[in-house]
Formats: sequence, C-alpha cells, structure tokens
Amino acid sequence: MTRLSLTALTFAGLLATGAALLAGAPSRAAPPTPTPAASTARPALTVSTTEPRREQLARRLPANGNVVPWQEASIGSESNGLRLAEVLVNVGDPVRAGQLLARFAADTVQADLAQARAGLQEARAAAAEAQANAERARALDATGAMSQQQVQQYATAAQTAQARVAAAQAAVDTQRLRLKHTEVRAPDAGVISARQATVGAVAGAGTELFRMLRRGRLEWRAEVTATDLPRLQPGGKALVSAASGAQVEGRVRMLAPTVDLQTRNALVYVDLPAHPDIRAGMFARGEFLLGQHEALTVPLSSLVVRDGFSHVFEVVADSRIAMRRVQTGQRVDGRVEIVEGLSPAARIVQQGGAFLNDGDLVRVAADAEQKQAPAPASKAPEASK
Repeated sequence: MTRLSLTALTFAGLLATGAALLAGAPSRAAPPTPTPAASTARPALTVSTTEPRREQLARRLPANGNVVPWQEASIGSESNGLRLAEVLVNVGDPVRAGQLLARFAADTVQADLAQARAGLQEARAAAAEAQANAERARALDATGAMSQQQVQQYATAAQTAQARVAAAQAAVDTQRLRLKHTEVRAPDAGVISARQATVGAVAGAGTELFRMLRRGRLEWRAEVTATDLPRLQPGGKALVSAASGAQVEGRVRMLAPTVDLQTRNALVYVDLPAHPDIRAGMFARGEFLLGQHEALTVPLSSLVVRDGFSHVFEVVADSRIAMRRVQTGQRVDGRVEIVEGLSPAARIVQQGGAFLNDGDLVRVAADAEQKQAPAPASKAPEASK
C-alpha cells in the first residue's frame, strides 16, 4: 500500500475512536429552574410591635437658674478701736435672733462708763446746791435784801446745773451703749455663711464681721423668656434638681416686674425647702408644672434617631416597614411623648428599630410563633389486613 493510503486509514481510525468515546460519556444535566419559594424575599428581622398609648402628663416648662439666699444680713462692728476678744460662732452654724456671736474687750469702755457716772454724780450735787441757792434768793426777794438781778442770777445758775446733769446723764447713756456694742449679737435667726472676725483684731466701726442667711431660706432664681412669663403665676409648683440629682419641690413666690434688655429673659423667684444638697451659689435646672394634658406616648425603646431627627418604624400592609419622622416631647418613666407625626392607631416596632430601614420586610413576633407552632399529630393509618 502506498504511504498516502496508510495516512488516510490512520486518520479514519482516530475519528472512529473519538466518536466512540463521545458516545460513551454521560450527558451534562441542564441547570435547575428556580422555584417560586427560592425567589421569595426573606424577612430582615423578627420584631415585636406595640401601639401608642394615651396618658395624662404634666405640662412642664423647663428653666435654668441659680440658687441664692432669700435675704442676707451683714453683721458688723459698732465699736471703734476695740480689740476682738472672743468669737463664738463659725461658718455653717445656725443661730437664733439675739444670740451672742462675738465679744470685744470692754475694759476701756467700762472705765469710761465709771468716769461718766462720777461726772453725773458731781453734776447732780452741783445742781442740788444751785437749786437751794435759787430757792433762798426767791425767799429774800420779798424782803428786798437782794436785788432782782441777783435773784435772777441764782435762778439761772440752778437751770444751768440741771442742764449739766442732763449732759452727764447723756454721757453715761453713751458709755452704756458703747458697752452694749462690745457684744455682737445676731439680728435675726439664720445660718452663718461667712466670717471675717478674727480674735485679737482691732476692728473699726462698720467693719463686717459675719454674713448670715436670714432664716436659712434659699430661693431659685430661674430665667424664663418673656413669652413664657405669662404662663406662670405666684403660688405655682416647680421641681428643682441639684447637681447631685436631688430633687425638691418649690413654690413660685414672685415674678420679676421687668425683663432684661439684653437677654429678653425675666427672673422667677421660687422658694425652696431646706435640703442638704441645695446650697447657695449652685446652678440648678428645674421645671415649672403647668397642669395636666392628654398626650400620645410610645416606649422609649421604639424611638430611633437618624440624621438628627427622631423616627419610629410602623408596620404596614404585607409586614413592610414604614419609617415615620416624629416630633417628641417630654420623657417620663421610660416613655416619650409624640407631639406630631404618628397616628394613634399605628402599630410600631417596639425595639430593634436601629437595625431596620424604610421598606424592609419583617416577621412580627406573634405571627412567627404561630407559624412555628407544631401541627397536631394525625392518626396513623390502619394496617391493611
């Protein structure tokens, strides 16, 4: 056979072998057609729902202000040039009206008082002698033994002596008053808030020795805007919170008659009860109670803040989520007031809203439990006889 015939026979054999191999290989399966169950969207989250609730809430007006004394008393020295011998009270001590607070050294004053008393006795003796001379002169006037001028001189001397007695008595009273001023006493009941008195110091008249909170009364001077001022009345209630968290109830005593020209705010004076955590000079926040009103509230856990605004997630038809932007009010006992943006009949997500977006599909907890409940067991078929 020729070379060409051998090549043709070899090529034909290779083709036959390849065809046989292809005929024996298994056919590749076609891709499965997607079923409707596989293409159904899956819920993003299982949630529990709740409905808004109507409640009676107190209408409140928040404000800030300082705690200051109701009135302060400055207790100073009325003596001049005397040494302070004793100080009997300190800062924080409660005192009653008329209580002795400090005492000055009274040696000099007592010596001056003794001298004034001696001068008074001398003046009284001179006055008695002058009065006796005047009476004798009037007796001799009828006999003509003395001239009218001499009689008048004795009468004038008696009057002058009486005037010296009055001056000496005034000097005694002055020294008694100085002696009284050596004792510094409280002008009213209260609490000592400051002390400048130092034992051994020589204080001049008018020097402040103590400062006192009269009757221990404090008040909260709250700042409110001019538009909110007509909403307040004397006698109204206010809840004042200290920095420690302590809260006390005060009463509105007075509204300021003027409004500040710079801030357009007015002061409201609120009397505060005694409390160890409330002290003069503190900054305090508070709320004025303006009565009751009906409000729509939701749990605080259902509120979600996004982009600086408050939202709740409402469950609508087909278990879809609709994000509702709401305006909130006050928060009380784990609930928040919804002022605007939510229907009273809405069904909202109680918690977990931070993981949801507008339009998400969810599974409500009650529905999920119903679907997961096991079906009642059916009776086994009887065996065929």
